[in-house]
Amino acid sequence: MSVSTAAIDPSVCAPLPVLGQDVTVPLVTGGEVTYAALDYAASAPALQRVWDDVAAYAPYYGSVHRGAGYLSQLSTDLFENSRRTVAEFLGCRADDQVVFTRSTTDSLNLLAAAIPAGCQVFVFETEHHASLLPWRDAQVTYLNAPRTPAQAVETLERALADRDPYGPALVCVTGASNVTGELWPVKELAAAAHAHGARIVLDAAQLAPHHPVDIAELDVDWVAFSGHKLYAPFGSGVLAGRSDWLLAAEPYLAGGGASRKVARRADGGVDVDWHTTAARHEAGSPNVIGVYSIASACKALTEAGFDNLVAREQELVSRVREGLAEVPEVQVLSLFGDDAPRVGVISFVVRGWNSSHFAAALSAEYGIGVRDGLFCAHPLVRTLLGSDPQDPGECGAPEAEPGERSLNAIRVSFGAGTPDEHIERFLRAVSELVSEGAQWKYRTEDGRCVPDRGTAAQV
Repeated sequence: MSVSTAAIDPSVCAPLPVLGQDVTVPLVTGGEVTYAALDYAASAPALQRVWDDVAAYAPYYGSVHRGAGYLSQLSTDLFENSRRTVAEFLGCRADDQVVFTRSTTDSLNLLAAAIPAGCQVFVFETEHHASLLPWRDAQVTYLNAPRTPAQAVETLERALADRDPYGPALVCVTGASNVTGELWPVKELAAAAHAHGARIVLDAAQLAPHHPVDIAELDVDWVAFSGHKLYAPFGSGVLAGRSDWLLAAEPYLAGGGASRKVARRADGGVDVDWHTTAARHEAGSPNVIGVYSIASACKALTEAGFDNLVAREQELVSRVREGLAEVPEVQVLSLFGDDAPRVGVISFVVRGWNSSHFAAALSAEYGIGVRDGLFCAHPLVRTLLGSDPQDPGECGAPEAEPGERSLNAIRVSFGAGTPDEHIERFLRAVSELVSEGAQWKYRTEDGRCVPDRGTAAQV
């Protein structure tokens, strides 16, 4: 997979309007500044278009699928039309199913619950915990971090060649790293999986918001992603792809909506006839507004011209990488090297700085929101930092004091709603913090680095 900006002028694509773009936050040094949201990889701000669509629908809200009233029927149509919109956005095949979930994590746990008995699962240690950890009831092979896309394919092929060729197998791989932003060779990995009789699920949580995802073109069996990373609010997600394993499995949740018919038996028990559609794994009252918000985001990105959005984001990626390269103390983390294609997710460490301290200063003194920690990808970050796998350090809970070396990193991430000014302010802030130091003193409180209120640094 590659990102091309050929024949596209990034200047024709302005940032998409998002919620919170005019929110101001206080600075510890005095005054206020417009908040620079540069933590898209955690949760992207909702598109204004999405919020407007949800607000327009809200008065017509009704329970779906079994209501006789007008609003219930309207909501049912909206819910199922949203399913078709998502299927089109993902390039689903005719017999693929779109199942609505709570998140990427929920989607992958659903699939993990549906894999056949004796299934062998292959997953790289570089995965986010959402795709690294759900396979507890399977025979799991964890693959070492590759250092090139070609090595990733070779590593997978060797592992698959050694597996039991007669049993079911599943490969789980990310489309874009939530730590480095690097694109993985999904199509090549899918070809390797299928050549060895395995299936493949794509964790597209970081790919779908930044790059078109086409199930048929990539030839993957399933795709999982979250709405809150795709510029949609609320807790909703998607698992889309082949239906056979899902239909053969017991429902992920047992309850209303998943059952088509329930009857008492003569012996006092209960017989259940489960649905054979996506409803089989959507028990309970669904998050209609969350589902609609995902469909609205899919439409908004498509109508804005995804190629133009990609081109503008690549311009921002180049600007950030070039700006960080001008600061010798900054080390950008990468698996595949400087030339690897990537989305707007960049992690780095700063020599002489605790990562939590640096992130806290960006927030308190510049109004910039980034993330520090291990990004729920502990094995990958520790590999990139060259630390021992047993070294301390938790996701979002650094243990080092300000000024001490930490085993965490700093992540800046951006996308379709990021203004140029946010990038410029971030690069200026990095340069000033490294060259001049923080203007304020900081302390660790409840595992987080925070400003010591009322105590300016001696500079």
